[in-house]
Amino acid sequence: MATYTINGQVLYVQEAGPANGPIAILIHGWSSSSFTWAPILPILSKRYRCIAIDLPGFGQSPALAAKPTIAGYAELIAQMIMKMTGDQDRAVLVMGHSMGGQIAATLALRYPVLVDKLVLLNPALSGRLSTRVNLLMKPHVMAERFRALEWLLYQAAKTPLDYTDFLLKPSNFAERAHISEQAYAKIREDARRRGQGQVRAACFVAMQQGDLRGQLGRIEPPTLVLWGAEDNIVPLRDAGAVAEEWPRADLRLIPNAGHWPQFEQTGATIKHISHFLGLPLMLGSADAEGDQDLAHLREIAEFLNNSEIGEHLSEAQRLRLAALVHSHGYAPGEKVVSMNSNGDEMYIVKAGTLEVWLDTAGRSTRLAFMNAGQVAGELALLEGVTRSADLRAGEHGAQLLVLTKAALDTLAEDDPAMGMRMMQNLAISLGKRLRFQNWRAARAEEELAPAPAR
Repeated sequence: MATYTINGQVLYVQEAGPANGPIAILIHGWSSSSFTWAPILPILSKRYRCIAIDLPGFGQSPALAAKPTIAGYAELIAQMIMKMTGDQDRAVLVMGHSMGGQIAATLALRYPVLVDKLVLLNPALSGRLSTRVNLLMKPHVMAERFRALEWLLYQAAKTPLDYTDFLLKPSNFAERAHISEQAYAKIREDARRRGQGQVRAACFVAMQQGDLRGQLGRIEPPTLVLWGAEDNIVPLRDAGAVAEEWPRADLRLIPNAGHWPQFEQTGATIKHISHFLGLPLMLGSADAEGDQDLAHLREIAEFLNNSEIGEHLSEAQRLRLAALVHSHGYAPGEKVVSMNSNGDEMYIVKAGTLEVWLDTAGRSTRLAFMNAGQVAGELALLEGVTRSADLRAGEHGAQLLVLTKAALDTLAEDDPAMGMRMMQNLAISLGKRLRFQNWRAARAEEELAPAPAR
């Protein structure tokens, strides 16, 4: 595992995916670890640079010096995002499970500019856990606050007196769900990790104090909320708060799943997440050339669902757009277009990175870079002017979807509503970039300002 040090706090993380890909921050739940995301990482890391965190006091990360709070965890992760984004002019994807969902939602409320999208699995939004947890598990958790009792319970877990499975299995998993013995053993190990009793007890209280009901409607980023229909840890009454207060959130219930839908119903969970993020679905093999072409178009259309130009289009509209773009691959450092060339094409980054370079007085300066889902060259195309900078493939190359001005004009004439929606998407994406740049500049000025005299 890799480590990051944020304001003196060491965080252990699992990293996966392309180094220059868009960033995804993954936050586990109470009494858990970064293993929470094991079923999700293989597909998510095809596009995203995934950072699955061990929260302070859990997994391998040392505990905080102060008592943990939901807001405190959110602040720490915000500082980590600021450190990691560097010269990216783009917010990050944040995913949270259970308590991690409460932390992720709190982060989005406090720092909306840092969060591009949210994916929440069984989020403990109110902090009120089920009656079963409060009656059976809470006494155990509170007893673990004391070192002697924690040691005694840990030793008892090695004997026939152990009741861990009696508490964990019916609470965490649906009656007819199937989870591998290896996965359950790891989840159980995280839940019973020695030395974390005080943190577990403190977080139990912190969740209740971090109640987000009444604030959910103010969360700005597009959000997918997944819930196991048989969750006995975080009951479905919190899903009711989502439905009532947060109509913009995409709420989906997963049958035959409890508190761990990513392990219990992996296929359904990945399908929902892939559709929301525009990740490639696992399509069956096609024998006929026509079937292969259609599968390719559908894969591009799914990708466009999470691009700056393709959001909020219908499936039919995305398929039409997919048929109009053509794909090109570029080697690392290869020039895509030159400054002062005709701006009759725009580029959607499908994989890798696309860098913006400015040549002045014989000196080259990298101004920015775009990663998967972002668009470049749109201003020159829309304004009908020459390009103001070079575009080059990043250090790992780039796969680009190219949309010509002629194709865009034809589409806008045939389907004005679709053309208008695409133009709105581009305007929104430019506004988000500018908002992010201004926010980061303001933060930099605050950090450089002299401290007030006492």
